[in-house]
Amino acid sequence: MLRLDLPRLEREGSRSFETTVSSDDPLWEGSDLRFDGDVVVRGRATVSGTGEIVVRLEVEGTRAAECRRCLEPVRAPLKREAIFVFADPDESGASEGSDLRPLAADAMTLELGDALREELILTTERWMECREDCAGLCPLCGVNRNEQTCDCSPVEPDPRWDALRALKSE
Repeated sequence: MLRLDLPRLEREGSRSFETTVSSDDPLWEGSDLRFDGDVVVRGRATVSGTGEIVVRLEVEGTRAAECRRCLEPVRAPLKREAIFVFADPDESGASEGSDLRPLAADAMTLELGDALREELILTTERWMECREDCAGLCPLCGVNRNEQTCDCSPVEPDPRWDALRALKSE
């Protein structure tokens, strides 16, 4: 999938690549990430003069989710760029919490899937909305307020919060 041949990369010094990751790939399992179609990953890996491997990725696809207010299906373009630096922690002198990703000195391949997954989980918006002014669902009857109105009366405020409401108005 997203695997680089390290001996070849060291011979060439730099290498560009492009691949697609399907929306049902096991890479996305257990995350909230869902896609409508394939995710295209383009990148360039370079061996630096100090032995680190720098990987620049550009990720493009279409996210699929439900609107956080009305639960209607939503599709949105996804385009992200990321830079990863891999190095042998013993050789680089990297401290705990540094941005260097570990790479064993005798590694023959570099798997980028976990780094990509982590980056997308951390940088992609968790909630999506179908539109900015989405009215959502009625909390009493469940009607989609974007499509129809309901005759539900407004919910009476909980009297236990009256003391705090009084403070707010002061």
